[in-house]
Amino acid sequence: MDEPIGRRERKKAQTRQSLADAALRLFLEHGYDRVGVKDVAEAADVSVTTLFKHFPSKEALVFDLDDDLESALVAAVRERPPGQSIPQALREHILLRATGVAAADGQTPAFVRMIADTPVLRDYARRMWLRHETALATTIAEEVGAPTDDAACAALARFALDASDLIERHPDPRRAADEIFAILEKGWAASYSEA
Repeated sequence: MDEPIGRRERKKAQTRQSLADAALRLFLEHGYDRVGVKDVAEAADVSVTTLFKHFPSKEALVFDLDDDLESALVAAVRERPPGQSIPQALREHILLRATGVAAADGQTPAFVRMIADTPVLRDYARRMWLRHETALATTIAEEVGAPTDDAACAALARFALDASDLIERHPDPRRAADEIFAILEKGWAASYSEA
């Protein structure tokens, strides 16, 4: 009985990947605004209904790696080197993401440019990024032994995630990251001394 379920899940994953791949190819070739969901469904050889079973919106087709982004944020905190503070770990992670050095999340320069040039995608990306606040705050609290509803941990998560937008838009992302996270580091150090 397990084998058919495994096959079914693999088929769903293949369909989802096919849709995401077709969408990205079409969006990069023709521009996000010139491609409709029907075009994506046809390119992936599925119905529009099937497309919406896998992706709730056209914008979601662009951002197929939401769970990966959250996992990477959490890992930046949990797997930081000994002696590195949580704000320092978040600074490094966000700076890598902002400067495109970490292309592990599939963000090629053309992909980043498409998002930057498309207001609806910029807004969606920001909302998606900020959805990780709770998971990040919980992880920070676990790391310092604080209650999961600790306000300082929640504030650090919120401000670090918000900082990403400022860093990405700044002409000198590294300088912006240094300045922003210096402030966060001072506030964090006043609240928590990490082991």
